[in-house]
Amino acid sequence: MYRQINLFLQKFLKKSTILRYLFNLSPMYRRSCGRILSVSDDLTELTVKIKLSWKNVNYNGSIFGGSLFAATDPIFMIMYNELLENNYILWDKSAGIDFKKPAKEDVYVDFKVEASSLPDLIREVNEKGFLTFHRTIELKDKTRTKTFATIDREIYIATFDSYRKHKERSKM
Repeated sequence: MYRQINLFLQKFLKKSTILRYLFNLSPMYRRSCGRILSVSDDLTELTVKIKLSWKNVNYNGSIFGGSLFAATDPIFMIMYNELLENNYILWDKSAGIDFKKPAKEDVYVDFKVEASSLPDLIREVNEKGFLTFHRTIELKDKTRTKTFATIDREIYIATFDSYRKHKERSKM
């Protein structure tokens, strides 16, 4: 559903504007208490704010870890999907969070994709049919001096043909 809305809105708005507003309006993303503050026009940089509020505060007065995790969930996958113009299958394959200290204030996360790495990524996926790679992000305070947690995400990317073959083999 979101992909169809995105494609329709691209007739009228920039992709970065659509990405920001669709995320922020999405009920499942809103429940994480995360909000996308900014998206670069080339979709290579995105900033999320996770506000400390009554909706996500835990017993100890810090942001609930599940909220921190959920607010970062699909962002890299969708950034890569848009940067690769929906020409590949992408999934968040796995992820892990390492808590450093309690987040008793708003948290900020800066996502960055190096545009210069995309041609090598495309070449490798086209040669092998699929690829997994890791991206690590840090959840920080407003000044970006304190780190509350780091999250490592494993992203799966495949050609449509390779993905179909894998699904067929899985059914056997």
